[in-house]
Amino acid sequence: MNDFSLASWNVRKCVGLDRKRDPLRILNGLNALEADVVVLQEADRRLGRRPAALPHWMIAGETDYTPIPVGRSDVSLGWHGNAVLLGPDARCLHFEVMDLPGIEPRGAVFADIQRGTEVLRIVAVHLGLMTRSRMQQYHAIRERLAALEARPTVILGDFNEWGRGRGFPGLPEFDVHAPGATFHASRPVAALDRIALDSAVALEDAAVVETPLTKVASDHLPITARVRVSA
Repeated sequence: MNDFSLASWNVRKCVGLDRKRDPLRILNGLNALEADVVVLQEADRRLGRRPAALPHWMIAGETDYTPIPVGRSDVSLGWHGNAVLLGPDARCLHFEVMDLPGIEPRGAVFADIQRGTEVLRIVAVHLGLMTRSRMQQYHAIRERLAALEARPTVILGDFNEWGRGRGFPGLPEFDVHAPGATFHASRPVAALDRIALDSAVALEDAAVVETPLTKVASDHLPITARVRVSA
């Protein structure tokens, strides 16, 4: 059992294209993904103590997912809005969070996830809008990874990269994949949501999830990927 089912979704604080804040709609979309690990962006509201847009009690009552407790406060779900949910077959061995450099407040979550006998490090991100900030953020992430115990690693989330190339100067050790256009959900033209794998992880398949629900629940479509940890 050395494969992992992953997903990423920028849920825009659970506000859909119909301008309704509907966390239950997001949870229904997450249930359909049936992933071992889901990373979310914009899982919290922006102001004050950043309360969860996707409440803990609703996740517990409506899904089989368990959030990793990375919140910036006792009412938040995520770190700078980045949340990590685990399916019933996955467990977190260790996690840490970090602030990322750049003009806008951004952060990353590092989590070592075990499924069966295999362990995969997930780095959950929502990178900056400015190219210069993203380059600084790539450097900070790589620097932190170099200081940690080596593990098979995947960086997953909203990269805010509009180009379609796989060769990223900011992540030279990683193979960066864009499963397809995810933004804007009503008419996707930009592949902002991506997955980057180091040499110890192989991508088996990846896709954009475009359904009647995901096309209205947020301004981003979710992505999924199945990856295999090298034996």
